[in-house]
Amino acid sequence: MNLVDEFLNYLEYERNYSKHTVIAYKNDIEIFVLYCHDNNKNICNVDYNDIRNYISYLYKLQYKTKSMARMISSLRSLYKYLKKEDKIALNPLELITSPKIEKKLPKYLTINEVEKILNTPDMNDIKGIRDACILELLYVSGIRVSELTNIKLNDINLNDRSIKILGKGNKERIIFYGSRLDKILKKYLDIRFNFMKNQIDYLILSNTGRKINTREIRNIINKIKTKAGIDIKISPHTFRHTFATHMLNEGADLRTVQELLGHENLSTTTIYTHLTNEKMRRTYLNTHPRAK
Repeated sequence: MNLVDEFLNYLEYERNYSKHTVIAYKNDIEIFVLYCHDNNKNICNVDYNDIRNYISYLYKLQYKTKSMARMISSLRSLYKYLKKEDKIALNPLELITSPKIEKKLPKYLTINEVEKILNTPDMNDIKGIRDACILELLYVSGIRVSELTNIKLNDINLNDRSIKILGKGNKERIIFYGSRLDKILKKYLDIRFNFMKNQIDYLILSNTGRKINTREIRNIINKIKTKAGIDIKISPHTFRHTFATHMLNEGADLRTVQELLGHENLSTTTIYTHLTNEKMRRTYLNTHPRAK
């Protein structure tokens, strides 16, 4: 087993990274390994200048800044591991800074747009009840679409209206919900057997009676938002952005929102403060007598 494979096994089995994340690391590192091979370099013998030359090489290939930053981050993790395992004497990335990424403010829905979407599913139809449950879960909890698809029946506590979520890195957290989702969830659980082709313990089922996938949820959202008359592009992640923004707008503290979203670092959550700050700015400019 080579050093890269050892590192990938470390991520998967010791750090509990998802297979999807490990594959992303593998793809990033393979580009660097190929570059080293073409330049007669061994990954254990590269230095600071070699890394700088590699970054210049990525620029020439016209990689986007975000992709380059991710690729450098993957290498940084690899070389930290190699240094920790005494495979190298010096870490060639210690003084390397990643390309600066211009942060884009996440798009979110207004309360009026959310209401239009959430009120669109037909609650007299079994698929409509299922779809309403999907939409409510995404908005009231801010969970990732992958987390939604992986909710199992025994993760739900109907008594205290909470759900155990398995997030990135197999980290568990608890999310909460209110009376509206409580009614819809119980209604869905009553008719869930209509979707079942066999015993399956995942909460949300597809039309064919199996665990629903993320693509199917995207299709459901697209159909419902069109029916609701919303003409902007919406993804499952839009509901996550909307959840965080609405929570902060209503006075929730950043730490609480971080925990509910399952962000490992608070800095990831702070991007939503830009949205709430912009709202405050507009309110000030529109209301203060001396601001006009």
